[in-house]
Amino acid sequence: MQSIANNLEAIVEQHHAALQSIPESEMSDKPSPTRWSKKEILGHLVDSAQNNIRRFIVAQYEENPYIVYNQDKWVEISNYQRYDTTEILQLWRALNRQIVTILRNMPPDMAERNCHTQQDATIGWLADDYVKHLRHHLHQVLDLEEVIYP
Repeated sequence: MQSIANNLEAIVEQHHAALQSIPESEMSDKPSPTRWSKKEILGHLVDSAQNNIRRFIVAQYEENPYIVYNQDKWVEISNYQRYDTTEILQLWRALNRQIVTILRNMPPDMAERNCHTQQDATIGWLADDYVKHLRHHLHQVLDLEEVIYP
């Protein structure tokens, strides 16, 4: 879990300044009424962080907890499109720092505990998948080379 935590911390710190430099007009632009703006993608990453924090904690003391969420409803109800981008970025960075701390403090044997999301998975697999998911969306927001995410 240490290497996943270190990787996550590096990714967040590497991209934070670039995210801050994107103009508000670009962050708010919706490619179509049914697609998320860059701001909403960041909001989705906030929601993902919140749900994964819960998974990483609850799975350490409950047997195979069931923790899922409807990503579209979370973005819609949170209404990230109306948020100030700076506030979303501060929250995103803080939540990811919390995840880094949780992963670093996790006893090694806990990585093998199960948590049910859309499928049964270990905490270790979920942590690794979380970083892949994060990179995928960061590359979308920053217009970097696409990172394929299943």
